[in-house]
Amino acid sequence: MRLICDPVCGEVDLTASAEELNRLADAVAEGEGLLSSAPSPGNDALVGIEVEKTAGPGVLVHLDSERQVLVISGDAAGRVVLADNLRGMASADDGGHLHIDYFPGHFYLAEGSLPLVVNSPHGGTPAR
Repeated sequence: MRLICDPVCGEVDLTASAEELNRLADAVAEGEGLLSSAPSPGNDALVGIEVEKTAGPGVLVHLDSERQVLVISGDAAGRVVLADNLRGMASADDGGHLHIDYFPGHFYLAEGSLPLVVNSPHGGTPAR
Protein backbone atom coordinates (compact mmCIF):
# COMPACT_ATOMS: atom_id res chain seq x y z
CA MET A 1 0.00 0.00 0.00
CA ARG A 2 1.18 3.51 -0.81
CA LEU A 3 -0.28 6.70 0.71
CA ILE A 4 0.66 10.14 -0.57
CA CYS A 5 -0.78 13.38 0.83
CA ASP A 6 -0.81 16.42 -1.45
CA PRO A 7 0.45 19.27 0.75
CA VAL A 8 -1.41 21.93 -1.25
CA CYS A 9 -4.97 20.57 -1.40
CA GLY A 10 -4.72 17.95 1.36
CA GLU A 11 -5.96 15.17 -0.93
CA VAL A 12 -4.67 11.70 -0.06
CA ASP A 13 -3.87 9.25 -2.85
CA LEU A 14 -4.14 5.56 -1.91
CA THR A 15 -2.69 2.84 -4.12
CA ALA A 16 -3.05 -0.74 -2.91
CA SER A 17 -3.47 -4.31 -4.03
CA ALA A 18 -6.91 -5.92 -3.96
CA GLU A 19 -5.88 -7.85 -0.85
CA GLU A 20 -4.76 -4.65 0.91
CA LEU A 21 -7.96 -2.83 -0.04
CA ASN A 22 -10.01 -5.74 1.31
CA ARG A 23 -8.02 -5.69 4.58
CA LEU A 24 -8.66 -1.96 4.84
CA ALA A 25 -12.37 -2.50 4.12
CA ASP A 26 -12.51 -5.12 6.89
CA ALA A 27 -10.83 -2.74 9.37
CA VAL A 28 -13.21 0.08 8.38
CA ALA A 29 -16.27 -2.16 8.79
CA GLU A 30 -15.04 -3.42 12.18
CA GLY A 31 -14.04 0.06 13.33
CA GLU A 32 -10.50 -0.77 14.35
CA GLY A 33 -7.16 -1.49 12.81
CA LEU A 34 -3.79 -0.12 11.84
CA LEU A 35 -2.40 -0.78 8.37
CA SER A 36 1.11 0.18 7.33
CA SER A 37 2.07 1.65 4.01
CA ALA A 38 5.23 1.04 2.02
CA PRO A 39 7.95 3.63 2.39
CA SER A 40 7.89 6.16 -0.44
CA PRO A 41 10.45 8.79 -1.32
CA GLY A 42 9.59 12.35 -0.39
CA ASN A 43 8.02 14.16 2.53
CA ASP A 44 4.42 13.66 1.40
CA ALA A 45 4.26 9.91 2.09
CA LEU A 46 2.18 8.69 5.02
CA VAL A 47 3.17 5.69 7.15
CA GLY A 48 -0.25 4.08 7.41
CA ILE A 49 -3.97 4.18 8.11
CA GLU A 50 -5.58 3.92 11.53
CA VAL A 51 -9.27 3.07 11.84
CA GLU A 52 -11.30 3.76 14.95
CA LYS A 53 -14.93 3.70 16.09
CA THR A 54 -16.57 6.95 17.07
CA ALA A 55 -20.16 8.01 17.64
CA GLY A 56 -20.22 10.02 14.41
CA PRO A 57 -22.31 11.26 12.83
CA GLY A 58 -20.75 9.90 9.68
CA VAL A 59 -17.15 9.10 8.82
CA LEU A 60 -14.28 11.54 9.23
CA VAL A 61 -11.12 11.04 7.15
CA HIS A 62 -8.34 13.17 8.62
CA LEU A 63 -4.60 13.36 8.95
CA ASP A 64 -2.67 12.92 12.17
CA SER A 65 0.23 15.04 10.91
CA GLU A 66 2.40 14.40 13.94
CA ARG A 67 2.40 10.64 13.30
CA GLN A 68 1.95 10.96 9.49
CA VAL A 69 -1.05 8.60 9.66
CA LEU A 70 -4.38 8.85 7.86
CA VAL A 71 -7.17 8.32 10.40
CA ILE A 72 -10.60 7.01 9.44
CA SER A 73 -13.14 7.27 12.24
CA GLY A 74 -16.88 7.21 12.45
CA ASP A 75 -20.14 5.55 13.23
CA ALA A 76 -20.99 2.01 12.17
CA ALA A 77 -23.47 2.97 9.44
CA GLY A 78 -21.03 5.30 7.68
CA ARG A 79 -18.13 2.88 8.04
CA VAL A 80 -20.18 0.11 6.39
CA VAL A 81 -20.81 2.30 3.32
CA LEU A 82 -17.14 3.26 3.06
CA ALA A 83 -16.10 -0.38 3.49
CA ASP A 84 -18.46 -1.41 0.68
CA ASN A 85 -16.96 1.27 -1.58
CA LEU A 86 -13.44 0.03 -0.81
CA ARG A 87 -14.44 -3.57 -1.53
CA GLY A 88 -16.00 -2.44 -4.80
CA MET A 89 -12.73 -0.86 -5.89
CA ALA A 90 -10.80 -3.98 -4.78
CA SER A 91 -13.02 -6.22 -6.91
CA ALA A 92 -13.19 -3.93 -9.97
CA ASP A 93 -11.29 -5.65 -12.73
CA ASP A 94 -11.07 -2.83 -15.23
CA GLY A 95 -8.94 -0.10 -13.61
CA GLY A 96 -9.91 3.40 -12.62
CA HIS A 97 -10.17 5.16 -9.29
CA LEU A 98 -12.71 6.23 -6.70
CA HIS A 99 -13.01 9.79 -5.34
CA ILE A 100 -14.24 9.97 -1.77
CA ASP A 101 -14.95 13.67 -1.25
CA TYR A 102 -17.06 15.48 1.30
CA PHE A 103 -19.72 17.95 0.13
CA PRO A 104 -22.49 19.60 2.18
CA GLY A 105 -25.20 17.05 2.82
CA HIS A 106 -22.95 14.04 2.04
CA PHE A 107 -24.77 10.95 3.24
CA TYR A 108 -21.87 9.26 5.07
CA LEU A 109 -18.84 11.61 5.20
CA ALA A 110 -18.52 14.14 8.01
CA GLU A 111 -17.68 17.77 7.41
CA GLY A 112 -13.93 18.31 7.47
CA SER A 113 -13.07 14.98 5.83
CA LEU A 114 -10.02 15.07 3.60
CA PRO A 115 -10.54 14.10 -0.02
CA LEU A 116 -9.35 10.55 -0.67
CA VAL A 117 -8.58 8.98 -4.05
CA VAL A 118 -8.54 5.17 -4.05
CA ASN A 119 -6.81 3.74 -7.10
CA SER A 120 -7.80 0.43 -8.64
CA PRO A 121 -5.32 -2.39 -8.15
CA HIS A 122 -5.38 -2.58 -11.96
CA GLY A 123 -4.42 1.10 -12.35
CA GLY A 124 -5.33 3.55 -15.03
CA THR A 125 -8.61 4.37 -16.64
CA PRO A 126 -11.43 1.83 -16.88
CA ALA A 127 -11.25 -0.23 -20.07
CA ARG A 128 -14.93 0.29 -20.93
